[in-house]
Amino acid sequence: MTTTDAATGSESLDPADWSGLRTLGHRMIDDMFDHLQTLRDRPVWQPMPDTLRGELRQSLPRLPRTPEAVYETFQRLVQPYATGNLHPRFMGWVHGGGNPVGMLAELLAGGLNANLGGRDHAPIEVERQVIAWAAEMLGFPTDASGVLVTGTSIANLIGVLVARSAKLGPKVRSEGAGGDRLVAYTSAAAHGCMPRAMEMAGLGRDALRMIPCDADGRMRLDLLAQHLDADRAAGAQPFLLIGTAGTVDTGAIDDLSAIADVAARQGLWFHVDGAFGAVAALSPKLRPRLAGIELADSVAFDFHKWAQVPYDAGCIVVRDQARQLETFGAEAAYLKRETRGLAAGGVWPCDLGPDLSRGFRALKVWMTLSVYGADRIGAIAEQTCDLATILAARVDREPALQRLAPVALNIVCFRYVAANGDLDRLNADIVADLQEAGIAAPSTTMVGGVLAIRAAIVNHRTNVEDIAILVDAVLAAGRKRVT
Repeated sequence: MTTTDAATGSESLDPADWSGLRTLGHRMIDDMFDHLQTLRDRPVWQPMPDTLRGELRQSLPRLPRTPEAVYETFQRLVQPYATGNLHPRFMGWVHGGGNPVGMLAELLAGGLNANLGGRDHAPIEVERQVIAWAAEMLGFPTDASGVLVTGTSIANLIGVLVARSAKLGPKVRSEGAGGDRLVAYTSAAAHGCMPRAMEMAGLGRDALRMIPCDADGRMRLDLLAQHLDADRAAGAQPFLLIGTAGTVDTGAIDDLSAIADVAARQGLWFHVDGAFGAVAALSPKLRPRLAGIELADSVAFDFHKWAQVPYDAGCIVVRDQARQLETFGAEAAYLKRETRGLAAGGVWPCDLGPDLSRGFRALKVWMTLSVYGADRIGAIAEQTCDLATILAARVDREPALQRLAPVALNIVCFRYVAANGDLDRLNADIVADLQEAGIAAPSTTMVGGVLAIRAAIVNHRTNVEDIAILVDAVLAAGRKRVT
């Protein structure tokens, strides 16, 4: 497969004959298109047998194998046992379904092998365009800055770090937070990455006040005000207020306009975790539910959820680029900027986030939005919310089912009810039964102190028939277990 230069003895990873690899590449693309086209013919998910796991667990390969042999191993050991989020009845977690154009974009990006840490080249211009589109979606100013990252967990960490710098100034990069008792505030329903972001920022999870929610799953502003007053009286320094646009359990959206008002009056950085909910801004019907997001100082969200871009494609957008540069601007000699040549190009992405080595994930976002259009992506988000409404109505009609939370967007939490027994254990078993049977893949969570079956409808392939299959399967599995 590899070549050796006869004159110099140097090795290369390029093939001596490109025709064989070219043929295999075309076959891989055809096979993957077949895989996408026939998703409904296969189980949503299936467990990987231990014997096959054992085949993957090998020592470091020292000698080469043919690409054809390695591809055969992929087809046999990997492809059939993937997560399942391509399938229309994968509803367990907020995973996007990807799209075929984005898949091809990954091939193109891999072919270019561009490093988007910095310097002056077209792939960075593509990412700048994607960030500009994200800012437009959110209602941010045209000069807002941002960067693509692995996901909202890292994007939220960046939001915390920028807020910390905005409060303490650039000196925090050399001196640390020191004795400053910084405290932040968010909903008790916020994603678990928020406490972790506080940990990684060196502020500690105890400095994050998790404010209880109301019956609709939204942060209670009366209790927020009490915490702010108590912290200031105790000598702490409030610096960050985090709203949530689509909570992980139920999809609830905080009152972002009211939170923006509190942040402005209190002099706090207003950050929004919009991991999946921010994309609702592309739907005219859903956009009003995000009122106030345009007032945020920063917003974190994922293109790989509702926007259906293949993993991974997270994003952070910051209103004031100067704040982001104060937090991450690089000064190393080997990153010196020039006015001409490859080292030109203005602000580099490594000035806006922690990564210097960065892949060309922007291409799959750019191609997805360019091919399908933002309006169609917004329509998909709206469609999944309509399906959630249909699911909730079916749950409400079934005597054996109980809905456990309001449906704010595209997530429905419910459970199977029986006269006797441990209902938490029963519903956990029902979920596992459906997953192992390959019928559907909901997940579980806790709502109101009880275990819920959680159906998060994110995939653009999901339709009304899939909703019916899910409910019928839950009812059948429940009856089987209680009889």
